[in-house]
Parts: sequence; C-alpha cells; structure tokens
Amino acid sequence: MGRSAPKSLSSLSLGPERKCKCYNEYFVNGYVFHTEKYGQRRKTYNSGVCVKGSTSSELEVHYYGRLEEVVELQYHNE
Repeated sequence: MGRSAPKSLSSLSLGPERKCKCYNEYFVNGYVFHTEKYGQRRKTYNSGVCVKGSTSSELEVHYYGRLEEVVELQYHNE
C-alpha cells in the first residue's frame, strides 16, 4: 500500500491526447510498410503485417492482416 504507479503507466491511464498524426507509410527495422490504399498506386508495396502473440494458456498465435491506417498517438506527460 502507498506505492505509486510509474509515470509511464499513469500517463497511459489518462488516455491519448485529442490530436493525432496519420501517415501513408511506416518505417521499422529497415522495412517500409505502406497503407493498402496508398500502395495500390505503386508497382510494388508491402501492406501485409504479422504480429506474434500468445493466449492466456501460453499458446503462440499469429495475427495476420493488411495495413489500413498508420496513426501516431501522443500521451499526456505529467
């Protein structure tokens, strides 16, 4: 009792700020991902994503999908 939560957790609990930034592409680990709509005008593009996850029973599950939107959220600083 009496312990306070880390600042990062407190900021997260307040939710994101009202303004956000949207992008047509995302660069991560040397790869470029385009939203599906933006990529349709190009000869080649990568909008497919796979996220490794696990269930509560520790089973590994892969989630596959297409990148429809890239949204950058900012969280409140205390």
